[in-house]
Amino acid sequence: MAAAAAAAGGGPQPPQPELPAPGLALDKAATAAHLKAALSRPDNRAGAEELQALLERVLSAERPLAAAADSEEAAAAGGGGGPGAAEEEALEWCKCLLAGGGGYDEFCAAVRAYDPAALCGLVWTANFVAYRCRTCGISPCMSLCAECFHQGDHTGHDFNMFRSQAGGACDCGDSNVMRESGFCKRHQIKSSSNIPCVPKDLLMMSEFVLPRFIFCLIQYLREGYNEPAADVPSEKDLNKVLQLLEPQISFLEDLTKMGGAMRSVLTQVLTNQQNYKDLTSGLGENSCAKKSHEKYLIALKSSGLTYPEDKLVYGIQEPSAGTSTLAVQGFAGATGTLGQLDSSDEEDQDGSQGLGKRKRVKLSSSTKDQSIMDVLKHKSFLEELLFWTIKYEFPQKMVTFLLNMLPDQEYKVAFTKTFVQHYAFIMKTLKKSHESDTMSNRIVHISVQLFSNEELARQVTEECQLLDIMVTVLLYMMESCLIKSELQDEENSLHVVVNCGEALLKNNTYWPLVSDFINILSHQSVAKRFLEDHGLLVTWMNFVSFFQGMNLNKRELNEHVEFESQTYYAAFAAELEACAQPMWGLLSHCKVRETQEYTKNVVRYCIEALQDWFDAINFVDEPAPNQVTFHLPLHRYYAMFLSKAVKCQELDLDSVLPDQEMLMKLMIHPLQIQASLAEIHSNMWVRNGLQIKGQAMTYVQSHFCNSMIDPDIYLLQVCASRLDPDYFISSVFERFKVVDLLTMASQHQNTVLDAEHERSMLEGALTFLVILLSLRLHLGMSDDEILRAEMVAQLCMNDRTHSSLLDLIPENPNPKSGIIPGSYSFESVLSAVADFKAPVFEPGGSMQQGMYTPKAEVWDQEFDPVMVILRTVYRRDVQSAMDRYTAFLKQSGKFPGNPWPPYKKRTPLHPSYKGLMRLLHCKTLHIVLFTLLYKILMDHQNLSEHVLCMVLYLIELGLENSADEESDEEASVCGPERCHDSWFPGSNLVSNMRHFINYVRVRVPETAPEVKRDSSASTSSDSLGSLHSSRRPKVLQRENSGTAQVFSLVAERRKKFQEIINRSNSEANQVVRPKTSSKWSAPGSALQLTTAILEIKESILSLLIKLHHKLSGKQNSYYPPWLDDIEILIQPEIPKYSHGDGITAVERILLKAALQSRMNKRIIEEICRKVTPPVPPKKITAAEKKTLDKEERRQKARERQQKLLAEFASRQKSFMETAMDVDSPENDIPMEIATAEPQVSEAVYDCVICGQSGPSSEDRPTGLVVLLQASSVLGQCRDNVEPKKLPISEEEQIYPWDTCAAVHDVRLSLLQRYFKDSSCLLAVSIGWEGGVYVQTCGHTLHIDCHKSYMESLRNDQVLQGFSVDKGEFTCPLCRQFANSVLPCYPGNNVENNLWQRPSNKSIQDLIKEVEELQGRPGAFPSETNLSKEMESVMKDIKNTTQKKYRDYSKTPGSPDNDFLFMYSVARTNLELELIHRGGNLCSGGASTAGKRSCLNQLFLVLALHMRLYSIDSEYNPWSKLTQLVEEMNSQLGNEEQPEVPILYHDVTSLLLIQILMMPQPLRKDHFTCIVKVLFTLLYTQALAALSVKCSEEDRSAWKHTGALKKNTCDAEKSYEVLLSFVISELSKGKLYHEEGTQECAMVSPIAWSPESMEKYLQDFCLPFLRITSLLQHHLFGEDLPSCQEEEEFSVLSSCLGLLPTFYQTEHPFISASCLDWPVPAFDIISQWCSEINSFTERHAEQGKALLIQESRWKLPHLLQLPENYNTIFQYYHRKTCSVCTKVPKDPAVCLVCGTFVCLKGLCCKQQSYCECVLHSQNCGAGTGIFLLINASVIIIIRGHRFCLWGSVYLDAHGEEDRDLRRGKPLYICKERYKVLEQQWISHTFDHINKRWGPHYNGL
Repeated sequence: MAAAAAAAGGGPQPPQPELPAPGLALDKAATAAHLKAALSRPDNRAGAEELQALLERVLSAERPLAAAADSEEAAAAGGGGGPGAAEEEALEWCKCLLAGGGGYDEFCAAVRAYDPAALCGLVWTANFVAYRCRTCGISPCMSLCAECFHQGDHTGHDFNMFRSQAGGACDCGDSNVMRESGFCKRHQIKSSSNIPCVPKDLLMMSEFVLPRFIFCLIQYLREGYNEPAADVPSEKDLNKVLQLLEPQISFLEDLTKMGGAMRSVLTQVLTNQQNYKDLTSGLGENSCAKKSHEKYLIALKSSGLTYPEDKLVYGIQEPSAGTSTLAVQGFAGATGTLGQLDSSDEEDQDGSQGLGKRKRVKLSSSTKDQSIMDVLKHKSFLEELLFWTIKYEFPQKMVTFLLNMLPDQEYKVAFTKTFVQHYAFIMKTLKKSHESDTMSNRIVHISVQLFSNEELARQVTEECQLLDIMVTVLLYMMESCLIKSELQDEENSLHVVVNCGEALLKNNTYWPLVSDFINILSHQSVAKRFLEDHGLLVTWMNFVSFFQGMNLNKRELNEHVEFESQTYYAAFAAELEACAQPMWGLLSHCKVRETQEYTKNVVRYCIEALQDWFDAINFVDEPAPNQVTFHLPLHRYYAMFLSKAVKCQELDLDSVLPDQEMLMKLMIHPLQIQASLAEIHSNMWVRNGLQIKGQAMTYVQSHFCNSMIDPDIYLLQVCASRLDPDYFISSVFERFKVVDLLTMASQHQNTVLDAEHERSMLEGALTFLVILLSLRLHLGMSDDEILRAEMVAQLCMNDRTHSSLLDLIPENPNPKSGIIPGSYSFESVLSAVADFKAPVFEPGGSMQQGMYTPKAEVWDQEFDPVMVILRTVYRRDVQSAMDRYTAFLKQSGKFPGNPWPPYKKRTPLHPSYKGLMRLLHCKTLHIVLFTLLYKILMDHQNLSEHVLCMVLYLIELGLENSADEESDEEASVCGPERCHDSWFPGSNLVSNMRHFINYVRVRVPETAPEVKRDSSASTSSDSLGSLHSSRRPKVLQRENSGTAQVFSLVAERRKKFQEIINRSNSEANQVVRPKTSSKWSAPGSALQLTTAILEIKESILSLLIKLHHKLSGKQNSYYPPWLDDIEILIQPEIPKYSHGDGITAVERILLKAALQSRMNKRIIEEICRKVTPPVPPKKITAAEKKTLDKEERRQKARERQQKLLAEFASRQKSFMETAMDVDSPENDIPMEIATAEPQVSEAVYDCVICGQSGPSSEDRPTGLVVLLQASSVLGQCRDNVEPKKLPISEEEQIYPWDTCAAVHDVRLSLLQRYFKDSSCLLAVSIGWEGGVYVQTCGHTLHIDCHKSYMESLRNDQVLQGFSVDKGEFTCPLCRQFANSVLPCYPGNNVENNLWQRPSNKSIQDLIKEVEELQGRPGAFPSETNLSKEMESVMKDIKNTTQKKYRDYSKTPGSPDNDFLFMYSVARTNLELELIHRGGNLCSGGASTAGKRSCLNQLFLVLALHMRLYSIDSEYNPWSKLTQLVEEMNSQLGNEEQPEVPILYHDVTSLLLIQILMMPQPLRKDHFTCIVKVLFTLLYTQALAALSVKCSEEDRSAWKHTGALKKNTCDAEKSYEVLLSFVISELSKGKLYHEEGTQECAMVSPIAWSPESMEKYLQDFCLPFLRITSLLQHHLFGEDLPSCQEEEEFSVLSSCLGLLPTFYQTEHPFISASCLDWPVPAFDIISQWCSEINSFTERHAEQGKALLIQESRWKLPHLLQLPENYNTIFQYYHRKTCSVCTKVPKDPAVCLVCGTFVCLKGLCCKQQSYCECVLHSQNCGAGTGIFLLINASVIIIIRGHRFCLWGSVYLDAHGEEDRDLRRGKPLYICKERYKVLEQQWISHTFDHINKRWGPHYNGL
């Protein structure tokens, strides 16, 4: 098939012999060599033609097939791998031709040798792990591949590792992007001199072959692209074409990797215009080529693009260039071709909309528009390749190929220009794309490589109008989703805004373009060009105005909104990314005086755009009620450039400010936002749903605040400093809707606000004023001061981790702005204001991270409540800051009570903003303050302490910032004043404070108490009118200074506004529209208001002094301090005033007032002198009394509640201490479980459910709450102390065969090979892996109570973290996790005293008794509730572990198996307790798990079940231990396998079997007897093992010395004698023979001294003694003595009664002295040895192996981890999984055994279990501890649940980096790892970790 196609390719046949079926490599090579020779001749025309013909044929061979494969039917018909074969063939030809007859690989190597590239340029795709070093980077986007990073020197740099989101390329070697000091060893600039010149003939063929090859690829792309019907390419078709082209593109990609020489050839090919023209013009006879050219033109057209030669669309617009009609026509043309106005909703409103649109587009530089948006002309392969790359939505392979070429400088420039040329087309494709996310990433992957380079960006800006293109493209993009703005005047608004619900905004589709724009603005040369170009600025302001007023919120007044739209997030993101970030980028270049012009330009066009906006929305002076938008980017641009102008460029503020009228308009919307924030927090917007709260939070949130609330407040500060203060203040109160509240009357009517919102709105208004007047962020603070203030505010709210601080401190979003996270100033400020608290552990197991906490002096001097309020997202954070401040004052003894927020001195104001302080000195504010003080004093409703606090704060601010000292005299004579002269004489707060106000006329509702009064002030029978009739000071001469007017803020404001408008606007009548809907209706309209006159007779000073009395609750509490100490006036900064409550604040203010003027000082003294008569009993109306009582009652209730809570908390704490100290078991007070008190007659149990106490009985048994879990911890013990290291290279491996579990497994299978199965199962213990561990919290409950408790849990639908169906529950008392109940055996302690007594029976008698008792068959007690429970708990124990860990027998289900399992459970629990005690019993004392030990109960349950299986007396090992048997060899005659020799038995297992076979409770002397007998066996085993370990010479020496002493008196207790006897007995068999090579391994090279032998014997016996002592402790409740390690043997043996009591301790202790032989020692030993001899006759090797038991296991450990996390990460994150051989998406490694697994990987799933779950069952019997490589965290799997444990790797600041998001270097935290290991060993994961969830086998 392939051959036929090749022949049909046509074209002139070359003169060389007809090619056979292509496929013989030899021919290809020959042809290639021949052609190369032909081309090397000087006259190479013939060769060239010949090559062309060959290529034509070879390459066109595949085209029809590809086309066929493209159309569905042909693909179905054509079958098999036809197309693939032809393509392979073509590629083979190309490779052959390139190599010119040589081998392709050799050719590659040859080309690589000439690689002069000094750049790395490695291209990676998403999810690749790369590095970024801020110290070395010039551009913020700089990145390095791991290899270059590790080969460079970045020690001490600020770097991090990151996962690439969009892909990227390595910048190593590129000095435009990074400093050369950071280059790696490979790319430290190679000088081009040492690279030899490329020989001409090496790449000659490439220059001929590649153009054809690339053209062939382009033809493919043309033909594969079918223009889809709905203008949406169907994904499937595109992907199919791309799949077919995979080999071709990969081939090109491989070429790029050959290095610089090949890249420059490719560059020539791709950019050569002549080549392109010759090949693609589509002329000539080839019909295929024609067809493909047509397809290309169609594709261009369908993309809304024209080809310049087609004069169809374009021609119309050509002649009109430059004429006036162009703008409109151009606009129509653009939208026509772009199809942008076709959405139907826009056409409906076309009238109004077109107008808005057209007006805008006219502004944009539309001469460029058309060409930017609609014309593409391709002149080279590169351009058309990029075109198709875009058309096909950026296939990854193509992107990688195009990027791989970038190290070639010439290519880089050409490609960048091409990219810019296609920019508009990219935008259109992106908008249509379904996969816009992937596509966005691919676009940025390319653009970030191009635009991060300043030199390149500048060049393209100059030559290709990059800025024009970008701005225009962005504008066009946004124009497709505009809607009419509804702000202000819904009907007549001409303003259009973006619709945040559109996919374009919702999915953030615009971000690639915006991020490119931000990227190029970070280059100074480009940004300056932008700021100089007026046309561009106008267009940009146009773009920004699309966002002005978007996402408008209208307050719902009736119904709750049905659907909460979440568009607000899109709106905030859009403003931040599309408006604010470019703004910060521009601002970063306006830092010096020389850049003044730029600022002036921006400000000018900003104001113009704002003016247009006000006109478009028809704005006059009143904002529309009940609507708010948080988006005012134009205001913010204006504000930020103003701030910059004053701060950095020394511009005069007034020169860039507009007129007063404009300022009044400018302040309205930002002020509206501040008022709305207060409304939202007062729950007035509650019907708009949660999302409105979300907006209020986002507005102040750390990532947004410096682009949103900060500029808004600054703009308001600027307006306030330039407008009339009275006007500004009254505007504020009116916006906050609290004007009506500001009256002296006790009742008022608020027409615009419900009563319940009044208090919080008033607080909001005052707080806003305080922030406005005291914030200095843009008014004079330096950058370092700002950083410090921000940091202090965040730390005061809560202790913070380093990373959360970095996140919370609003850094200027542009990375070049100076505060780079981790930059020098951040760290130095942090260390100045905060102390580091290292990460700690709490006993509960919750792990803290490293935190920073404020230093004491920061609390003392720098805590600034205003800054805290400004920066809190949640209101509770303000409270938290105050609580912490209170705690600090209490602790440091500065103030005991509840302090008020401290007053903090401010940074001095920048001179340009001095006008701001006039707000504090305007009558309007003073009247408000006076009124509020009066109302607070009179206890009017709706006023809180917070209001008073803010009022005092404002007064204090006023005193701090008072105008120059006024002369006292002048102030006392009042000139005739306009307006409200009867209120205050002047505007200076200092003098107004002492001004007495006598009468005030108020408007009150007729019902108010003030109204009923007669005019005479004396008959004050009813109301609060004439409270204090103190005489007025003499200063005020006129007796009746006229009643003060009713003061209306609103009227004032209107008047001021009118004046200004009239000044600036002649046709004022047209501006001020009549206010029909006026909210302040004429008196008597709504509620009858009448005027009353109140007698006040107070001044601010007198009110303050009375307030002091009121706050302190004492009369005359204020005494002027300067009367005692005149010094106070000279040095007023007294520490005692800096912290305190309201009283302190009042004293501080009075002191400041006295300081400021002698007059005030005198008046204060005078007021104090008049001993204030007692406050007349307040005539309180019934209603008020009610509210007061209510308040009091509430207060008392609150105090009671506090007290109760405190008491409850302390009780809880003490309970937790006794019940829950899982991690501090040392000092436990044992709970009353009936093991520890022998003197109680019968154990009494408390049921924690029903609360009754009583004994456990047969029919109502009590049980212990227990948790059963399978455990493999014991199996992980190894025999070396050093824990294994986690492998971090291919060489390191961990082999499991030296673990305890493996050794025991091998032993059991060895025994089972040679001995009788039933006997083997009694000779060992199992449960090293998958053993059942039982633990309890120590609480008991009735078993029937437990059942009903489980029922209630089952019906409880709340999803718990455990599964009730599996029997899981939490202890009803301590909430510890449990899954079973262990019944308590009744009458536990009855015979205590009897069987504790030592008896004097001889050991022989005891042995007989033991034998008899074991012989009695155990019958199961009759069917009682207790026995049922015993059975069910046994079933639970069995089901706890998997079948494979229970069944070791060869015959399944044999009873021996159950028997083995049961005594192994006891063994497991004893061994684990030993490990919890640290592996020995030196510490002694009660059991560490004293109160939590359930071994006693467990033993009873096990014994009960074991007695059901009686062992035949002839098989009972007891007889073999205690009796001599006559005929030994009789049973060997039978065919069956022999029994296990007694010396191969595990002695500890024998002990448990013997004890559990006895009827319970056991007598102490029987126990001791069993131990004594077993010790003799153990000792003999030790001797035998020792004899095998030593060399032949040693053996014969010992045999000899021992034999001499054999007849001494205590020969049976001398180890030498016994050893020599053992050796001589065993020598009879073949045990010591075959001293072959293997033997040497076992023989220890040390010379054995008597001491070392004694030590060996003791160490061999110790594990048995430890377990036995523990058992004795649990069965008989005796304490364990504590001792030194070296005396452990002797102490334990005497404790167990092995040592005779009269034993002297002087001479060194000999272990043999503990022996007490029940029968003559030598006889029994020889009997035991003969068993072994008969076995070793046949199997000497195995016989020896079985004798040497390794009993000295060290404690189990988790794997040792490396210091630095990077070593783990670099090895494992690229490692392939051994099961599926892929690199896992989520790799994990088991910390117990080091196995590498795929987390959640479906690839390694077996029978619906994912790999981690499977591994946790195999490795840990259901418990798995995995380190997730990509997240640095550890997860625990426990059975069917899992939890995230946390991380044991912390960064330099002591915090985790989950998911490696920050990518900072991480170091092991040894303490944490110890905690993890401790929890693993003590099996307490379930209790300590709280957050468990089911994993459904999916991990």
